[in-house]
This record gives sequence, structure tokens and C-alpha cells, in this order.
Amino acid sequence: MALTGAPRIVTSRIGYEDSYTLERFLATGGYDGLRKALSMSPEEVSAEVNTASLLGRGGAGFPAGRKWSMLRAAPTTYLVVNGDESEPATFKDHLLLERDPHQLIEGVMIAAYAIGAAQVFIFIRGEMALGIERVTQALNEAYEYGAVGRNVLGSSFSVDVVVHPGAGAYICGEETALLESLEGKRGFPRIKPPYFPAAIGLYGEPTVVNNVETMSNLPWIVLNGGAAFAALGSGSSTGTRLFALSGRVNNPGVFELEMAKTTFKDLIFDKSLGNGIIDGKALKAFIPGGVSAPWFSPDQVDMHLDQDEVGKAGSMLGSGSVVVMDETTCALRAAWRITKFFWRESCGQCTPCREGSGWLEKTLWRIENGEGREEELDMLMDVCDNLAPGLTWPPQQTTICVLGPSIPSSIASAIRMFRDELLVHVKEGRCPFA
Repeated sequence: MALTGAPRIVTSRIGYEDSYTLERFLATGGYDGLRKALSMSPEEVSAEVNTASLLGRGGAGFPAGRKWSMLRAAPTTYLVVNGDESEPATFKDHLLLERDPHQLIEGVMIAAYAIGAAQVFIFIRGEMALGIERVTQALNEAYEYGAVGRNVLGSSFSVDVVVHPGAGAYICGEETALLESLEGKRGFPRIKPPYFPAAIGLYGEPTVVNNVETMSNLPWIVLNGGAAFAALGSGSSTGTRLFALSGRVNNPGVFELEMAKTTFKDLIFDKSLGNGIIDGKALKAFIPGGVSAPWFSPDQVDMHLDQDEVGKAGSMLGSGSVVVMDETTCALRAAWRITKFFWRESCGQCTPCREGSGWLEKTLWRIENGEGREEELDMLMDVCDNLAPGLTWPPQQTTICVLGPSIPSSIASAIRMFRDELLVHVKEGRCPFA
């Protein structure tokens, strides 16, 4: 059963044409969560988020409340919202930025109050022009309304919020590279330890970095209680989550579903969701959590949208992006395009990622274009093993951030699942799907 009757927590206003305006936001309970939060102590707000067991919705899936509790005690604390969302085929935060920016701002203010932030920065990918415009407009309206700035909604709490457009670098989706960019430097990930943001973050001060969807859940959690959120889903996968469905489906889009109660099969084939595969073709494979994730085969389509279940199966829910491939999809071409993206977006700081990604891309291109050799398939796996020893998931780290060790996911998946198909490229010098 795809639709469980769970409330739409972060997309309840999306159906309104004017969902991004202050008028619509206030007419649908906007800023009521912030008012309630301000009537509570910061510790009580944090306790509700802990009770909710809200996992970060940016990719790593680290509990938001626990991240807040790890902040080093210091006079100055920052809150940074990660709105970079550069993972290919991931577009859920994009939707929230454009369609409900006030919800994000309300969540940001609740989080800032709970952790005692001295300043808030909303970092948005530069290519999201409409999202930047909508959030900036909403922030100006929120200042005029009194929901941001000095003495928020008549309280003694004051904090300023800044919208910061990024320059479009994928690596700035990694939290420490994002902080480097905010400081005006090149987006290079920092070494952890010691540079865990909760200890040494923006400008050397303790910093919480949460993504857009994570922040957007906070108004509902405060209004309805953490227990009500935790009652949705199962185990550690609580609440609802946005899934960006794309690829060879009849109805691609963003869907808010109850975690752990819905399956990939529901998402892909239910008429109210993905509505099946184009032209009735057979499912070949799917990527469960952004193109960094290892692929799944058709016999895993009954798996639940559950972080732990997917993790035990050797992949991740990651960024919430589900990419569907059908029987007409060339696995080699898919792996090559993903690898080419990572090669282009590697920051170049770490040798395995900088050099390995280029070697992998060039080899895949040769095989795709009929110029490869059979032994190069084993060579690809060997280079992948150097990037992510053991080729397991989560990957073993050989670089400062996880970009490099994530590159082998698609290559290893394509070779392990479709080796015979790749051998056609080698032996016949052609793509069987050309």
C-alpha cells in the first residue's frame, strides 16, 4: 500500500498556487510553530526534536537533535542551512525553496532559538535562481512581519538570517567545504577531526549544519510534538520523507511518503506516484539514494523506504533521489555519465579522487565507444578498490571527504550486475542499446 494516510508534513501547502507568499503561509498556520517554540525553553525545543528522532535529510542521515547536542560550549554559535543540493537527479530541496520558503525560515528560526545561534546563513546553490529569489523575498517579508530580527514575535530572542548564493560547486554540498565557501575561500573539505563543525565550524566557532528538508520539518514537530513525528515510520526511520523520483518512469516528481511503511515498488509503480515504467518496459535496476549510492536489482524492489533496511542491503537512502533504469538503459553509459560528473566536480584536493576519477572516466569512455579491452573491466575494479578499499558500503575512506570513495558505486554496480552487457561493448565494439 503506497499511501498510508500519513500527514503531509513539509508539502501541505504545495497545492496552492501562491504557496510561497506570506499571506498563504499565515492563512495555513504559518509561524504558529515558532510562537509555540518561543513559549518553551530552548532545552524543551531540543528535547522535542530528540524525541522525534528526526534524521538529517541531506544524505548522511545523522539525527538532528544529536548533532545539536554535540555543540561545543562557546559564546558564539552559528547555524548554517545547506541548500546546495547538487546531487544529480535530486530536486526535493529545490521544491521546498521555491514553493514554501517561509516554512524553511520558520524552521530555521526554531533551530536558531534551540541552539542559541548568534547568526544564521542559508547557503543556496547558485543555479537555483528562482529558489534564491523566493527565499530572499520571504526573508524580507519575515523581517517586516517580525518573525526574524530583533525581539522575534515580541520575545526577547533576536537573530539575523543571511541568504548566501553559492557558485555551483558540487563539493560545497559537503558541510565543511560549504563552510570554507561561506568564509570566502575555495570549497575544499576540511579534515575531520579536528574540524567537526560542532566543535570547529564557521569562523572557527561551533556550528550546526542542517539541510533544507530537515529544517522544514521543525514547525510541525514543535506544533504536534516529537512523539507524533516518531509515531510515523518505524525504528530509526521516523516521520515522512521527500523522495525525488526520476528516470524511466511515467510520472517523475517529488513525493512525500511515510518512511519504512512504503516500498520502492510502491514509489515506482503506484498509479498515484511513479505510475510504472515508460512503455511498460521491464525494470532493470534502480539507484535508491542519489547517484553516489550502489544500485539495486529488480528483486530488491519490495524493500521498504527504511534507512536501516536499505543500509543493511548495501546501499543508502542518501539524498532521497530514486533513479529508475529500464531494459533499454545502457548500464555502462549510465556509469560513465555518473563518473564523468564526479570527475568534473572533484575539488582536486586529494590525489585518489583527483587522479582516480579521471582514469575511470577515460576508461569507461573507451569501452563505451568500442575501444576497450576485456582486461580493463578488472582494471576498473582495481582502481575502484584503490578509491574505496573492499568496495563495500559505506565505503572505506581514502580521501578527506566521501566524494572520492563514492565514485566506485556506479562502476562496481554496473560491472557486478551487467558484466555480460559490458562485454558486448568490448567484443563487438558497439553498444547493444545504441
